Amino acid sequence: MPGRHRRRSVLAAMAAAPLAGALGACSQGADDAPSGSSRTGAKKPVRVTFWSALRGSQEVVDAFNRTHDRIQVDFQQIPSGGQGGYAKLSSAARAGNAPDVATIEYPQVPGFAIDGVARDITGLVDDRLRAALLPQAFGLTTFQGRVFSVPLDVEPMVMHYRADLFDRYGLQVPRTWDEFADLARVVRRAAPDRRLVLFPTDGATQFAAYSWQAGAQWFDTRDGAWNVSLADAPTRRVAAYWQDLIDRDDIFMNAVESRQSDAQIGNGLVLTRLSGAWDAGAQMNARPGQKGRWRIAPLPQWDTAGPAVGTHGGSTFAVTKDSR
Repeated sequence: MPGRHRRRSVLAAMAAAPLAGALGACSQGADDAPSGSSRTGAKKPVRVTFWSALRGSQEVVDAFNRTHDRIQVDFQQIPSGGQGGYAKLSSAARAGNAPDVATIEYPQVPGFAIDGVARDITGLVDDRLRAALLPQAFGLTTFQGRVFSVPLDVEPMVMHYRADLFDRYGLQVPRTWDEFADLARVVRRAAPDRRLVLFPTDGATQFAAYSWQAGAQWFDTRDGAWNVSLADAPTRRVAAYWQDLIDRDDIFMNAVESRQSDAQIGNGLVLTRLSGAWDAGAQMNARPGQKGRWRIAPLPQWDTAGPAVGTHGGSTFAVTKDSR
């Protein structure tokens, strides 16, 4: 996902419990102790190898190593998944020398589970660890009752908005998608060169999150097989909603990973960004000159029974097949 390897200003705080659980799982049982450890209660610590593309991981590992003497972590920073990190992990697994633990983003967990790279760790996930984490997150790493990775973080979709421009045009933060559509029309009329939001032509992950919020379910594993459908009623509703905004020219439509998008955001032409919560940190790093101008509000809601939100980002700790 765009920019995700650049986030993690709160990585250390969020990682403590799951990292300890994942690393503890790698060190279960004296008979399976990795090389370098002692089977006789000697003083050598168990060495655990850990690969991640997430910024802040080295600091987490350093803190872990300072506070643990029975387990020590050997960390290697790798490229983000799309930049070769996942290919590196797959190649290492084929060669039989994958790390003990690796961070894998939620969308990639099923693939690594199917390929046998991510080990089934159901028996190593105790009640204490499970109780410390969101059941919704565990649902994203559990297939047919088997757990293949430990959630690290979840990145809910939120609405980032330019508070200064909202004040200038007398706008109210929309609470529903109907209010959001009405506001898009107001913005175009009040400031013809500006738009309320950008619909990304390269934003399949955002569209998936919108559909998820509306109640869509694109995949399941009924009857022991993968079932895929991207044409259910919630998905069609979301598609029609955004198509209407595009047809009325009430929003921008172009690639979010482009110079055009950078210019639109940098020049204040886009009043909101709909993305994962991680995007706040990425934007602060990318555009320090806009400090203090952005705020965060909940994502607009559909007329559902209660508040709902999809996620746009998040990573997990997986124990690989090569971990002893």
